[in-house]
This record gives sequence, structure tokens and C-alpha cells, in this order.
Amino acid sequence: METANTAAQAPLGPAMPRPADLTVVVPCYNERRNVAPMVARLATALEGIAWEAVFVDDDSPDGTADAVRDIARHDPRVRCIRRVGRRGLASAVIEGALASSALYVAVIDGDLQHDETRLPIMFSELRAGGADIVVASRFAAGGDAAGLAAPWRHGLSAAGIRLAGAMTHTKLSDPMSGFFMLPQKLFEQIAPRLTGQGFKIL
Repeated sequence: METANTAAQAPLGPAMPRPADLTVVVPCYNERRNVAPMVARLATALEGIAWEAVFVDDDSPDGTADAVRDIARHDPRVRCIRRVGRRGLASAVIEGALASSALYVAVIDGDLQHDETRLPIMFSELRAGGADIVVASRFAAGGDAAGLAAPWRHGLSAAGIRLAGAMTHTKLSDPMSGFFMLPQKLFEQIAPRLTGQGFKIL
């Protein structure tokens, strides 16, 4: 008669990294030169918070995925999802967020335009339970819309804000933002209703 050998699950020890409370999803395409600076900035901004960064790369020809993996080999907080045959910011965000096991998920652009020092503030707001989602706005007090360099981009953004507000009946100063945070369970709930088309998802 065969018997099954069982072993107790090994306890978390010094060699085991602490599970992440926050996953930062970084959709990227041709951002190789920004990968290391992004990780360094996240490490500084999120000191004291158990975090991970999931770079979702749309098969960048500049070797973005290789740059992420080079760091991931010695930093377990960094992961790479390399997507071949599919492309788009919205679908990259969905894929990265659904790959998270953390309590909260943040989305930040890979081009370093967003202020990563806002992440701890956003994290604290969500943990306090006062909101379902926190959005970093270019148009709130202290915000900066410098990333919209061309006048036509300012006009396009303003039109998008008015349209989004009319459609959702939600007062939000920057519904076109690519920098936001929400509970991972909430993302799981709404994911089946999201579309992966386009370059905006908020």
C-alpha cells in the first residue's frame, strides 16, 4: 500500500520576501532607458510599504523587457509581462492588474512624467476607506499639466474631461489620467466590463 508523504508548509522566514500590499502596474512601450530610474524612484517613494512593480511590455523593439528582467533577477519586487501579438495601454493595464495578488493596484505611466511621490498619499487614502479609487490629477491644486505640451493636446484633454463627466455623472478633475489606484478586489469585479481598446482606461 502506498502512503502519501506530507510536509508542513515552510514558514515565512528572512529569505522569503514579504507579500506585496501594493502592485504598481507600468504599461510600457520602448521605455528601456526609463526602467531603472522608475524602479529606483518607486523604491524611494514607497519605502516602508510592501510593493511590487509589474512592467507590462508590448514587445518593445528597444529591449524594454530585457531591462526589466535584468533588474528582476536580483530584485523580487520587479516583474515583467512581455506581450507578443497584442498591444494597447488599456489592455496592458488590465493584464497587469489581474496578475496582482496585492491588496491594492496602482497604474503609472512608464515615461516618468507622473510624480511617484504621490503613491504613498494615494495608498493612505484608500486604506483609510474614504474612497473606492484615488486619482492623481494634473488639474488639482499643485498639479502640473506640463506633459500636455502642445496647445491642441490641452484642448483635447479639456474636451475629454467634459465628455467623461457628462457620460459618467462623476465630478473628477482628471478622468483622462493614467495615474490612479484602487483595491485589487474592486478591479477584479469590474474587469469583465472593461474594454481593452484604446489608450485610456480610467
